Amino acid sequence: MPFLAAITVYLHFDDNGSLKGKRKELVSLRSVLNRRFGAAVAEVDHHDLWQRSTLVLALVGSSHTDLDHLVDGVERYLLSRHPESVRIERRLVSFEDLS
Repeated sequence: MPFLAAITVYLHFDDNGSLKGKRKELVSLRSVLNRRFGAAVAEVDHHDLWQRSTLVLALVGSSHTDLDHLVDGVERYLLSRHPESVRIERRLVSFEDLS
């Protein structure tokens, strides 16, 4: 039975001074999250603010344990890249729970 992980990522870019700089950072982050973890990534809030962003990531896996380990890896990566300026919320559900 497949499982879904929904991860909400709240970012604050202290050193950023423009929307262009924020976009550059987000493009790089999205690319790594997609390539390294297979995550679908969307910015869902704070589009017009240059120091804040809210992202939602979606991951799918065949087992709860494997998906949980993958999400742990995503969290470790985000915390290593933005140790002081990221907050992460995660939720894992089975597709059965969604129906």
